[in-house]
Amino acid sequence: MTRPRDPGAPRLLRIVRQPFAAPVLARGWQRAVPALLAIGTVAVLGGLTIIWAARLTVPYPVYVSELGARGAPTATPFAVALLCIAAGGLAIALASGHIRSAAPVLGRWAPALTLGFAGLCFVLASQVTCTAYCPVPIIDPRSTAQDLVHTVSAVLGFAAACYAMLQVAFAAALPRVARFSLVCCFAVAAITIAGGLLALVHVATDVGAWLELSGTTVAIAWLAVYGLTLVRIPPGVGPSRSVSG
Repeated sequence: MTRPRDPGAPRLLRIVRQPFAAPVLARGWQRAVPALLAIGTVAVLGGLTIIWAARLTVPYPVYVSELGARGAPTATPFAVALLCIAAGGLAIALASGHIRSAAPVLGRWAPALTLGFAGLCFVLASQVTCTAYCPVPIIDPRSTAQDLVHTVSAVLGFAAACYAMLQVAFAAALPRVARFSLVCCFAVAAITIAGGLLALVHVATDVGAWLELSGTTVAIAWLAVYGLTLVRIPPGVGPSRSVSG
């Protein structure tokens, strides 16, 4: 009598013969990647749209964080916007674990981890907003511990985003986006630092506010472009393989 064939036997045999090959669930995960990238891109662009819509309702120059200050009429939309950006960034991070930087120093961990950390920072910044008028922590006597937590989380989020751009700038699998990432990295760093310094010295704060909004826009636009580009890069492509991006 012929014994019924076990449908799991070929798969088990394949795992035994190639224990270090792609995981059994890899194909299922690859099918989820396009959906994660689509959701992430829509989420970050939606967050950026909400920030601009909220900013245009304010008739005077304000820094981005002031939109979410306690008691501000734009506080709720701002919190929603940051959560959208954080969720979108985390979705793109989950879908981009196969991207690696070819530079030894930058390749110690994947850009996905850096983006994931940035997303968590923005989640914190969305929940712990600054107080009225967003006084500069420590320097301004009106500042509180709440202002310090919000500012530190926002600064760390932006710094992580810039570092992720720098990592992607040296990713062999994304030659075209690499160049774009390098430009965005320096642009966001220069714009946000200039805006922050103007806020610290209380000089031309109206210019500083627009600089910060511009830097935020460039950073989110980069994330959206990165997410859209990853649709063309199959999971499993590492720094040693080059695919036209």
